Amino acid sequence: MDTTAETRRNRGAMSYHAGLSAEERISTDYERRGFPIAQRRWRGIRGEIDLIAHDGDGLVFVEVKQSSDFDRAAARVSLRQMKRLYASAEEYLGQMPNGSLTDVRFDFALVNALGEVRIIENAFGHGGPIAPKGKLRHLMGNSI
Repeated sequence: MDTTAETRRNRGAMSYHAGLSAEERISTDYERRGFPIAQRRWRGIRGEIDLIAHDGDGLVFVEVKQSSDFDRAAARVSLRQMKRLYASAEEYLGQMPNGSLTDVRFDFALVNALGEVRIIENAFGHGGPIAPKGKLRHLMGNSI
């Protein structure tokens, strides 16, 4: 067997399991703080959302990133991923009674190599980082 391919496969498996562990740790943290988890690894046509939590009548869409330290974990969130998360959230909200008028928040949940957690609430909004809590239509402008 090609050792390069085997090494890549092993790294991929380790990353996959580390990601599952990080998501479980984050979901436990949200539930402990009073945000029940509605969905884990929700997958739609437009992509996957790591966690979706209830926040009263609203929802929190959570992107979980795990790395050796918080800075590296945060750096792993790209503009492309933010756009995918928005598109997936729009798709998910299509199933909700209030649709895109549902109050939403987009959080980054970071986990370092020690298993420590850092939550960045309202991590980004349409057009850049840090948007106030609000309606998805407001965050996305007229593009939805």
